[in-house]
Amino acid sequence: MSSLGSLRLRGFGTAALGALLGSGLGAACSGTDGGTADNSIGGSGAVAAAGGAGNASGNGGSSGDGGSGAGISIDSGPGDAGVDPDAACDLQKYTAKLEKKPVDVVFILDNSCSMTDEIIAIEKNINTNFAQIIKQSGVDYRVVFIAEQGPANPDESICIGPPLGGTQCPVGANVKPVNNPPIFFHYDNNDVESHDSWCKMIDWYDKPDRYNLAATGWREWLRKEAFKAFVEITDDGISCTRGQWSYNDSDTVAAGQTAAQKFDTDLLARDPAQFGTTTNRNYVWYSIVGVAPNSANPNKSYGPADAVTTGKCSTAPGPGTGYQWLSNMTGGIKFPVCEGQGFDVVFQEIAKGVIKSATIACEFDMPQPPQGKEIDPATIAVEFTPQGGSPTKFTQVQNAAACAANAFYIENTKIKLCPQACTAVQGSPNADLQILALCKGQGPN
Repeated sequence: MSSLGSLRLRGFGTAALGALLGSGLGAACSGTDGGTADNSIGGSGAVAAAGGAGNASGNGGSSGDGGSGAGISIDSGPGDAGVDPDAACDLQKYTAKLEKKPVDVVFILDNSCSMTDEIIAIEKNINTNFAQIIKQSGVDYRVVFIAEQGPANPDESICIGPPLGGTQCPVGANVKPVNNPPIFFHYDNNDVESHDSWCKMIDWYDKPDRYNLAATGWREWLRKEAFKAFVEITDDGISCTRGQWSYNDSDTVAAGQTAAQKFDTDLLARDPAQFGTTTNRNYVWYSIVGVAPNSANPNKSYGPADAVTTGKCSTAPGPGTGYQWLSNMTGGIKFPVCEGQGFDVVFQEIAKGVIKSATIACEFDMPQPPQGKEIDPATIAVEFTPQGGSPTKFTQVQNAAACAANAFYIENTKIKLCPQACTAVQGSPNADLQILALCKGQGPN
């Protein structure tokens, strides 16, 4: 992805290491495995100057969760030239390439009897005005479609054909979908009706589809490392109860807000690793619903800052206030659904939003130490230099709860940038990020 730039973790000489890490590294490099990290990057340079800058070649580490390539791909290099290779505490430095997170796009389609024209418009536009645009951007994307497969007329079902889908369309009713991994997966557990999409999708999350293509539910097609973009397509509101799940927007602004907040809470609790938390959501919700067209916008859409409205487009039974609220809460756009009019523009706009959602990942695996050595986490230091700017030192804090400006923390085997540091890195894809660390041990042999 040449447009993303590369992130270079450039090594220093050991004198520069001392300047960056400070005197606390002398203690951190002792025989103790535990102890508190010296978080004050900077200082007097306790590590003596020795050797040159070395090189940045070497064996690569892994990148991102599940080996997908999301995040930062680290290659570890040898210690500085002139530093004793048998020393337990020689400088380690790494080279990395910055990459964007992948995106999983989840469509939820209303299969009710009023949706024939809209379904036909989806079939006409999803390949050329959605999937093709995302593919050309270079974003690593996947589509999961939750809906009944079949003919649009008379069954209000849908068929997604190549190149996105794997099914040769048209098809008759009750025909098993053909998935097109790793790009497209169709979850058909019978129809989604006018008012029950939230209840069914959240209940079906860990339930097999009727063809057993997803034995553990549609969740098995999601990637933990991927951002989630949901696209709701319906001409009605939400009013359903299914087991423990219950939502009702009553076609009003107030009830829509309550329903959206409840669904958001339930979805986040369903799988925080996939969908995030209230303070750090890992999803956005796009609504193609029964809302009236926005006369102030050429594509008739509403942004996430536009107020929820009860106005309806021409053929819609309900305005979908719950869906509108969820879009506002997560930063999604809202479009009128009626008769599938303008779906070329709608799908183009959502494709652009999906591409924008593929932000730079802000966590990466711990670097790989030389054979027979072990990195001392307390000594890890990070310095971020935006293109054409001055360096900023990111200090290590204990955990996510202790996050502050310009900080990072270590969780299990991951180095994770705190939110403000993450925002800075995402805003400067051609930056330098320097990572330095020492090894555990008693010192040179």
